[in-house]
Amino acid sequence: MPIYEYRCPSCSHRFEKMMKMSDAPPPCPSCGAAVDKQISVSSFHLKGGGWYSDHYGLKSGGEGGGSGGGE
Repeated sequence: MPIYEYRCPSCSHRFEKMMKMSDAPPPCPSCGAAVDKQISVSSFHLKGGGWYSDHYGLKSGGEGGGSGGGE
């Protein structure tokens, strides 16, 4: 389940809550008012080798870059 960050526009209280994507926004735990969902930075980071770092799938050696088979 993702963690969402919220801010209350009436009392400026900020908090995080782990919940399903389909759940409705929770009320402010301080004052009970409706809250706004904030955009925050993701902690997702790709590490190690793989297609995203070594350009797997990109052809080297000319146009087409295939195995020489063909027509």
